Amino acid sequence: MKRLKILLIFVFSLSAISYGQYKQAPLPYNYSALEPTIDSATMYIHFNFHHASYLKNLNKALEKYPELYKKDIVELLKNLNELPADIQTTVRNNGGGYYNHSLYWSVMAPEGSTKISPKVEKLLIKNFGSVDAFKTEFEKTAMTRFGSGWAWLIKEPSGKLTIYSTANQDNCFNPDSKIKGTPILTLDVWEHAYYLHYQNKRADYVKSFWNIVNWNKVEELLEK
Repeated sequence: MKRLKILLIFVFSLSAISYGQYKQAPLPYNYSALEPTIDSATMYIHFNFHHASYLKNLNKALEKYPELYKKDIVELLKNLNELPADIQTTVRNNGGGYYNHSLYWSVMAPEGSTKISPKVEKLLIKNFGSVDAFKTEFEKTAMTRFGSGWAWLIKEPSGKLTIYSTANQDNCFNPDSKIKGTPILTLDVWEHAYYLHYQNKRADYVKSFWNIVNWNKVEELLEK
């Protein structure tokens, strides 16, 4: 009986340590799958060091408030101002980095493996005039983001599709975001996302992005 009690305490302790901590989902493809648009070295470093670092810092910040592990990352980001003051900035930066990258990985796929469906094409035409006009505006938004940040396609609560840009690891869930809604597509324009292959040629990286967009995922997010 005593041994069983000790075992149960040990098992409970292990579960308490791992319970609720945010995890990094595996990439849905191998590191070289997006070449030549994104090279394998960039993917490896980006995923295993940059993204993993945001995750580590997020989990570390929440150690003092383990009840927050139970909350969805979007809920944390939407309610930043209600979090303990000493972790708000850390959660904004690292929780944002964790969420943004998780979405970024999911909206890419090997070149030629997906294509725009008639449904998505219709929505893009309705909101932007044409698919080409949408791409042009998205590219401009990505290119004019000064310094580090992200370009987004957002579905607003009204259903309207809007192109938006955020600095650093911000996104539309932040309480002070000018645009609210659901992210549908995102592009990381931090230099570490493209510099090994494109050096300072952000425009080449941005234009190449269309070769690897996972349009199936885009449609899935649009339907949510």
